[in-house]
Amino acid sequence: MPDPDPQLTTDLKKRAHELGFQLAGVADAVTPLHLGEFKHWLASGFAGQMHYLSDRSEAYEHPDSVLSGVRSILMLGMTYPGGGREAPLPPGTGRVARYACGSGDYHDLIHDRLGQLRDTLLAAVPDALARGVVDTAPLLERDFAQLAGLGWIAKNTMLIHRDLGSWFFLAALLTDQPLVADEPFTADHCGSCRACLDACPTDAFPEPYVLDGSRCISYLTIELRSPVPHPLRSPSGDWVFGCDICQDVCPWNSPLEIRSEDAFQPQPQFAPLDLLELFELDDEAFRARFRTTPMWRARRRGMLRNAAIVLGNQQHHPATAALGRGLEDSEQLVRGACAWALGELGSPQAASLLSSRLEAEQDPVVQAEIHLALDGTD
Repeated sequence: MPDPDPQLTTDLKKRAHELGFQLAGVADAVTPLHLGEFKHWLASGFAGQMHYLSDRSEAYEHPDSVLSGVRSILMLGMTYPGGGREAPLPPGTGRVARYACGSGDYHDLIHDRLGQLRDTLLAAVPDALARGVVDTAPLLERDFAQLAGLGWIAKNTMLIHRDLGSWFFLAALLTDQPLVADEPFTADHCGSCRACLDACPTDAFPEPYVLDGSRCISYLTIELRSPVPHPLRSPSGDWVFGCDICQDVCPWNSPLEIRSEDAFQPQPQFAPLDLLELFELDDEAFRARFRTTPMWRARRRGMLRNAAIVLGNQQHHPATAALGRGLEDSEQLVRGACAWALGELGSPQAASLLSSRLEAEQDPVVQAEIHLALDGTD
């Protein structure tokens, strides 16, 4: 078995930086550091409805499942705009996590750069095997990033770099070529700080370093395909897609001026997002607007569900007509959320819309939402 190639390692890291990756470190392809904790996390139900994680849990046991014969993993980080806590939003708008506010989907841009980095490897070693991945393969990226010396896994379960905080995407280039591994990051600089744990409005951290994904606002607004549980609706506040709270309050993220790709710069139409306008979009119009953004993952029904919850939390009465349209939507998920939101408005007009819809509604879940909402209206 050949020894690691120092020159190839250096050349790949240099090329990675040229391609816009601010972080680059090498880890050996081994069993992940926290595999046992990951299996326990799954067994505890903290993945919620993300069944794809448990369905392929065995694949996380070794990166060989991602690339057969892998020997080294070049872990990479690409920054996106961070910053301090944002000002209150105008009523009728919703907050989008910063990573999703750009002009395109980060997966597309990073996959393109990984392809160019792979080409560099193949130019040097034509028969090499290599695969680039961005948070969709069964790879515990944060474990390997820590092994590659990029930072530590914090109490909020994010990977934190001492200079860049946690405002970056992780990606990986796996290869069967032996590269020189970096020293693992062994320190933990969270200390006694509890800022992230105490700031979470949905109490998604049962203990430090453990995230109950089923309570996380990012999960509730993106991954959850069913109605948001009633006790978690109000605490979700004005987040319509994702959440940045545990990053916003982290001392390692403030103050930071982070350079990032133009494609990741916040777009005015997304930061903040006009919620009433969403109810005017049919499936085709929604696809046209969001297909190339991370928000496409929630689909139209998920985004309208989220928008209704935000409007209910804001008790934004000018949204009554939009919520009334949502109450007639073809999607049960949208109708139920709009019923709840109208109940939060509590106005005679909202009650009239709810009563009218109740006469025609056939779905028992939505019927139950309407009855509860009517109990809260005048």
